[in-house]
Amino acid sequence: MSISTISVICYYNGHMLRSKTDVTYEGRKAVIAPIDIPVECTFEELISLIYSRTNIDKRRFRLLLNCKYPLSNGNRFQPFPIWDDSSVRRMLNLVNSTAIDEIELFIEVDRVQGLLNQSVGGDVDLFVRDNHNVAHPDYSCGPSMSQVPNYGPHGDDDDECNDEEGNNDCDEDFDDECNEDADVEVDEHAAAFTNLNQILENEHGIYVSAQAPSCDVSNYLDDENLDQSSPVNHHFPPTPQFEHVENLDNAVASGWTPWVQNSIGHSSGEFVISQVFNSKSDLQDAAKIYSIKAHQEFIVVASSKKLLVLRCKKAEEFHCPWKLRAMVVKDTSLFVINKYTGPHTCVNHCMNRDHHQLDSNLVATHIKSLIKAQFTLTPAAIQASVMEKWGYQISYKKALDGKHKALRQLFGDFSHAYTELPRLFSGIEQSNPGCAVIWKTCEINMPNTEVFQRVFWSFKPSIEGFEHCRPIMSIDGTHLYGKYKGKLLIAMGCDGNNQLFPLTFAITEGENTDSWGWFLACIRNRVTKRMGICVISDRHPGIMAAMFDPHLGWAAPSAYHRICMRHFASNFMTRFKDKILKNLVCRAALAPTVRKFNKHMNTIGRINYEALH
Repeated sequence: MSISTISVICYYNGHMLRSKTDVTYEGRKAVIAPIDIPVECTFEELISLIYSRTNIDKRRFRLLLNCKYPLSNGNRFQPFPIWDDSSVRRMLNLVNSTAIDEIELFIEVDRVQGLLNQSVGGDVDLFVRDNHNVAHPDYSCGPSMSQVPNYGPHGDDDDECNDEEGNNDCDEDFDDECNEDADVEVDEHAAAFTNLNQILENEHGIYVSAQAPSCDVSNYLDDENLDQSSPVNHHFPPTPQFEHVENLDNAVASGWTPWVQNSIGHSSGEFVISQVFNSKSDLQDAAKIYSIKAHQEFIVVASSKKLLVLRCKKAEEFHCPWKLRAMVVKDTSLFVINKYTGPHTCVNHCMNRDHHQLDSNLVATHIKSLIKAQFTLTPAAIQASVMEKWGYQISYKKALDGKHKALRQLFGDFSHAYTELPRLFSGIEQSNPGCAVIWKTCEINMPNTEVFQRVFWSFKPSIEGFEHCRPIMSIDGTHLYGKYKGKLLIAMGCDGNNQLFPLTFAITEGENTDSWGWFLACIRNRVTKRMGICVISDRHPGIMAAMFDPHLGWAAPSAYHRICMRHFASNFMTRFKDKILKNLVCRAALAPTVRKFNKHMNTIGRINYEALH
């Protein structure tokens, strides 16, 4: 017996709350309403049912729908935006494709145009007294998501075809479109580019980047504002919006966000001939976003520094005519579309969980601003952000690759950063005369090439200032969390006001007897030769061995080693798990007299004899 309706549990008059592994719905006035939805229900029918069932005022609010969508990797859920017929079908198909009996649909609302443009939650009255007497104005509904601006250019400018772009097969039947050495011919579509440099100088800001937070790749002409005799299509810059002041320098004056609006080059959402892009990467990103929004895929027929040819992936199967051909404008980095056939005529029988054009390069562009604010962003959070924006579930590996590319675009490559270390410290020595820099490298079987192992440095003001500090030095190490692991070793002094005094630093391959011995030897040789210094540290075996090595100059009476109270108390707590005893240990360590020290130690012995010994 076939199922004609599917039970959907609707949550409304509240707000959605998302964690890393689950999605819930909260609100002081939150309401739960079950609705039986026909299996062939369309998006418009679903909206009508929800308005009728919930009595939400159509005149004041539009609906933002998200269903609780299960992820494939374990018992985890993320929101899936419902905004068209295909997303409704995908939601209703959860009953057949998973073990879910009832679908959970979270409803949030936005005020319609003409009222306040802000999201509202459970504290706002959403209802009218008699919903059946309310007029039925036009409404729109889209995925509930916060738009994340992207600033800066695309980092990876791949000129050749790769697996993420599509196949690299050249189509010989595409009117000799694989002629990679050809330049744009001056014809009726491209005649304007003969004096393009002059036009660009006169029209500042009319060409935009597709990776910008708000960018317009449309070339739709306005009869009232543009001289129709001009063969160049302009991008008119509206007033830009900014979330942070630091992004002002990177913003592009345009009001089009490619994954929010449908307009590409024409009001129908299609590209147009003679459309201009700042670079090849801008055109590639615009084509990817177009395909993602249309739920279609393309393959790369030809790709070079001067040419880009794209074709529908199902061209042979469904005889889809969609094709795009663009070439570089001579003596510039601009790309212009000189041939275009669209839109798609093929039909997707089903939507995949992932999209071929939603590659790691596009993911990197999307999350760049997120990574800039929080570089520890996890791949799971990136997956959730992509799902919220585009409705596709990318793989963990693709999210991780996108994060690595975004990090490289923002902060540079890790290996390149290490090659810059000699130049950095050379500059430090030149600009800070008297500072100490000591290198240790490994030789390999390559001429004029050495492998970095360690570097030690101390600034001259620190070296001279330590002579006036108390004879105390604290040493410790911390982890480096980049691509290449290692340890940062530090030594700190204590000035006359009991404040920390930065003394020396070192980057080593790790904490061991050799690295700590080398670090302490560098301090003794280049920083200080004071006698009777009290060295405070944890009980790392490498430090203990170095302190008692007579050849390094830190054995008594040249120096005296003491254990750090914080590390000792932490280890004591791990062993005995008693906060009272831990506090007594700290008091004993801070006791200014022998009498008070013995008093605290006796108290520890009365409570726990084993802890005293």
